[in-house]
Amino acid sequence: MTIIDQNNFEALITSADVALVDLWATWCGPCRMLSPTVDDIAQEYEGRVAVGKCNVDDNEEIAEKFGVRSIPTLLFFKGGELVDKSVGLVSKQEIETILNNLL
Repeated sequence: MTIIDQNNFEALITSADVALVDLWATWCGPCRMLSPTVDDIAQEYEGRVAVGKCNVDDNEEIAEKFGVRSIPTLLFFKGGELVDKSVGLVSKQEIETILNNLL
């Protein structure tokens, strides 16, 4: 799991064929609920999927670049390109389905 900011965002999304970025904020209840699921995904997909978390309060430019209006938002990248997005609290199974389709 990598903490994402403007300086390492591009490196993360290109460090593996598939990357997942969790956009969140400390004040966001659903974000806090989703966080352990993203942590589990990071462990289970280690070596196959690059996973990072990006605090939108500290990195507004990243949220703006991808048109993020609500959090939590999960961004899915393949080959460094955004290929899918999930907004709101989603199940681990939903995240795994998207990732498995990208792998």
